Amino acid sequence: MRWRSLIAKLSTMTGKTPETYRAPALFLPHGGGPMPLLNDPGHRDLITFLTKTGRKYLNPRPKAILLVTAHWETRNPTVSTVSKPELLYDYYNFPPETYNIDFPAKGDPEVAKRVVTLLQNAGFKTQTDAERGWDHGVFVPLKLYLPDFDIPIIPMSVLTSQDAAEHYRIGKALEPLRNEGVMIIGSGMSFHNMRAMRGRLGFSGTLNEPFDDAVDEAVKIASSDERGKVLSAWDKMEGALDSHPYGAAEHFMPLLVVAGAGGDEPGVRALSWNMSPFRISAWVWEGATKGTA
Repeated sequence: MRWRSLIAKLSTMTGKTPETYRAPALFLPHGGGPMPLLNDPGHRDLITFLTKTGRKYLNPRPKAILLVTAHWETRNPTVSTVSKPELLYDYYNFPPETYNIDFPAKGDPEVAKRVVTLLQNAGFKTQTDAERGWDHGVFVPLKLYLPDFDIPIIPMSVLTSQDAAEHYRIGKALEPLRNEGVMIIGSGMSFHNMRAMRGRLGFSGTLNEPFDDAVDEAVKIASSDERGKVLSAWDKMEGALDSHPYGAAEHFMPLLVVAGAGGDEPGVRALSWNMSPFRISAWVWEGATKGTA
């Protein structure tokens, strides 16, 4: 298959072979609706990350991308088995061109089956979906992030329960995918208080920084178990509920899945986006040669 030859070629360039490659786990912000695709000035930092600096995590080229999207909430973890998706334009009042986007990516039902197997082996009641279109949490960031559309994409939901410990446990169950060359991406936002974003409500840049920094400190914990304990209590961190109000924390859940898939590696902040007056971050577990993480 074409992806096998591409992985082999890139692995030769980087010194990582398909047998030793451990794919990254990346949490990235997807921005406001289609605004990154409109080259919105307020999204400049994010656009630069997606089109330039963040692309280093695609080298070596992953076999596939499992993308956990904040814009798909289900009772049980649900995995898309769509091969040729339609796009779900789940945003409103944007220019006409944002409802006719070219995104010729494909899914991979076989990788989706592997995702389901890992989740079921960990005790999760897991479902598949062969009909739902891909929402903007999938196609907006990946439209900019992928240099081409040959890497298969497998979208996955977050849980309507917004149970932090369960999302972290999902990530731990999915960690073996990284040793199989599958990159895990969580698409959400580290700050997502819509009332504050729209009306500011007296917020300043300093008000969400304590929470962002507390999350960063948790991400840096090398022990998977210890990291999970801290992140499972994320709502007790300073400024947490100003950043993600109760019942509206779906954009934080993909980070918990990605952090759970980090294994016993410290994560690092990959992006600090000044979305004035807020700070939005991305974090990554970069991967390593198997057995040396």
